[in-house]
Amino acid sequence: MMDQPGPEDVLAARARIAAHVVRTPMLRSPALDAASGGTILLKPEPLQRTGSFKLRGATNAIRQLDAAAQRRGVVTHSSGNHGQAVAAAAAAVDAPATVFMPADAPAIKRASTEAWGASVREYDRARDDREALSRAYAEANGRTVIPPYDHPHVIAGQGTAGLELAEDARAAGLAMDALLVCTGGGGLVAGSALAMQAASPATRVLAVEPEGWDDTGRSLAAGERRRNSGDGPALCDSLLAPLPGELTFAINRRLLAGALAVTEAEVLAAMAFAFRHLKLVVEPGGAVALAALLAGKLDARGKVVGVVLSGGNVDPAVFARALAA
Repeated sequence: MMDQPGPEDVLAARARIAAHVVRTPMLRSPALDAASGGTILLKPEPLQRTGSFKLRGATNAIRQLDAAAQRRGVVTHSSGNHGQAVAAAAAAVDAPATVFMPADAPAIKRASTEAWGASVREYDRARDDREALSRAYAEANGRTVIPPYDHPHVIAGQGTAGLELAEDARAAGLAMDALLVCTGGGGLVAGSALAMQAASPATRVLAVEPEGWDDTGRSLAAGERRRNSGDGPALCDSLLAPLPGELTFAINRRLLAGALAVTEAEVLAAMAFAFRHLKLVVEPGGAVALAALLAGKLDARGKVVGVVLSGGNVDPAVFARALAA
């Protein structure tokens, strides 16, 4: 296993990527405060370049490759958001990029990945080993693999979102009691937990997952990594990691205060709330943390709670379903 990143790596990542990503704002909503009974601080990563937090980790990783490695290019596997991020971060340094993407990924995510100049290769989500495909392609073509979450540079880069929110909260005279983070493979929540060590040590960090894909929650309860059954609902396509990352779980089992799970109906309701009250388009996987708050999975009454909205690259038909629910 690679060395675990620390809080200092998140701070270094912020300095490294600051000129290449958007520092998304901290948002407040009277409607959300009223609905939850708390003081809610939102981190809206749909406003990020490429539409999700993933650009942070991809940029941090690719900009630490030497010039020769950048020229040879990079490869990754992704349902869409990380693929777009790698494509964009690679394009920024003129590095070729190849992305292995499941055949059932939303068309909007594939189109956006290709628009950044990356080559997309399809795989079958149920039958193929995406990590093995990426490794084999990298070895055959001299490429560097940029994993979606289980890499110290990726984790540190993702943590800059949490770091910014903690800093903006402090500037507003607030200290977060808790931070809810959308969780798939665990890179964002691991990076955010490291960021809280540096910027807000008293903040409890909780992973939020869709029901049926709550591998981090079950793994935390078991004390070891547990695999999803793979037959849960597929609405939150960006959070369908088969099990927590080895590196991310080593961090999360040490630093997280717990994990929460939300239903499809709760996710769709959160997407609709974000559109109607926050004027934000949030994809299903990007809405699970907000869904947990709105569904009362965390008692926010009288507390300051941070909520990461992790992405906004939603299929139009899915978004229409959310608004019609």
